[in-house]
Amino acid sequence: MIDAATGAALSGAALRARVDEAAAALLRAPAGLVMAPTPISVDGIVRYLGAMTAGRPIALLDPGLPADTMSELVTRYEPAVLLGDTGPDGYRPADLPALGPAWLRERSRGTAPHDDLGLLLATSGSTGSPKLVRLSRDAVVANARSIAAALGIDGDEVAPTSLPLFYSYGLSVLNSHLICGATVVVEATGIVNRSFWAAVNDHGVTSLAGVPAQYEMLRRLRLDFGRHPTLRTLTQAGGRLRPELVEEFAARMAAVGGRMFVMYGQTEATARMTVLPPDRMADKPASVGPAIPGGELSVDADGQVIYHGPNVMMGYAENAGDLARGDDLGGTLATGDLGHLDDEGFLCLTGRLKRIGKVFGTRLNLDDVERLASGLGTVAAVGADDRVIVWAEGGTEPACSDTAGALSERLRLHHTGIEVRGIDRLPLLPNGKVDYRALEVLQ
Repeated sequence: MIDAATGAALSGAALRARVDEAAAALLRAPAGLVMAPTPISVDGIVRYLGAMTAGRPIALLDPGLPADTMSELVTRYEPAVLLGDTGPDGYRPADLPALGPAWLRERSRGTAPHDDLGLLLATSGSTGSPKLVRLSRDAVVANARSIAAALGIDGDEVAPTSLPLFYSYGLSVLNSHLICGATVVVEATGIVNRSFWAAVNDHGVTSLAGVPAQYEMLRRLRLDFGRHPTLRTLTQAGGRLRPELVEEFAARMAAVGGRMFVMYGQTEATARMTVLPPDRMADKPASVGPAIPGGELSVDADGQVIYHGPNVMMGYAENAGDLARGDDLGGTLATGDLGHLDDEGFLCLTGRLKRIGKVFGTRLNLDDVERLASGLGTVAAVGADDRVIVWAEGGTEPACSDTAGALSERLRLHHTGIEVRGIDRLPLLPNGKVDYRALEVLQ
């Protein structure tokens, strides 16, 4: 790992020593869950790797959570070890320097977490007090190896931390590179900052992972890939990227001898489940690719995508008692996404089971509505009382009005059932996805 802020490198025996120190500290602490607000930092990564090495289940959380939300999570999940500057009632300071500021629960829980439990992450769409996804250590390792194989990651690759580490996609980038002996540049400022792109050049970054909102930002920045000669691989997941942007970024990378991978994943499958090879993008532009190595895809009678593989979660947790549960799913995940497979096993997604709005008794797939309105640019559709509202980033009143008319005609609905509104910027969750719940409040 390279700390972009200081240029300090931590690798080989030195990295192993730091991780082992963190693991030893956790093994001296009372048994149970470790709860860790996790910023993008070398120390945060070392604590995570230490927990995995020690066999201690760790929950990686957004360090920006409000204090009352964090307090509720502590109450619900009763961690034995809480990392961070402030400890709540019932916790005492820990003398464990390798972990940084830490707090120990004064009373132990009667029920221990399951032996296979390694990692807990918040579901990507959650706000407030999220339920957590229970992942085994084996699932984390299996997904890291599968992604490394699908993307051809080897020891020469260099990837920056362009996504939060408490988000499954961002953590997957870390895992899939470290497991191959590749380099991770720990950069916390984000892709819109000059310091990020300086780090890309200074440390020879070879790949960049992003979600749709970040690719929209890169387009607005008019990033010139020719100025970053080592960057030759883009990966995209975390939601559907507009087809025209997929085509644009794939072409821009091809022009400098690079490549772009489109992927599909969920936190419930540790991270990524499919990868579309760059050389198939031209003949399968609507696809997210076949299953990753070790995984399988099927579609049930309702059109729901089913994923089978060793990276599937053990199940959800909503309280401390759930941490003791074993594997509830047996390697099979009903994704909640709608789609179909072609004759080569390539997946095409068509919507979400629960992304449905009802207008005058007619059910509308909100993902389909977004696709129909994508001519406005970046849009998000939400259901309201007997109507659908489409929010268009930077949309002008005339353009919104024209789009609303075209949508009502295309969907054969009365014009009062479709409303298109402009918004300066769509609200985003910490992982870069659209915050649909925030948009519902704006109605």
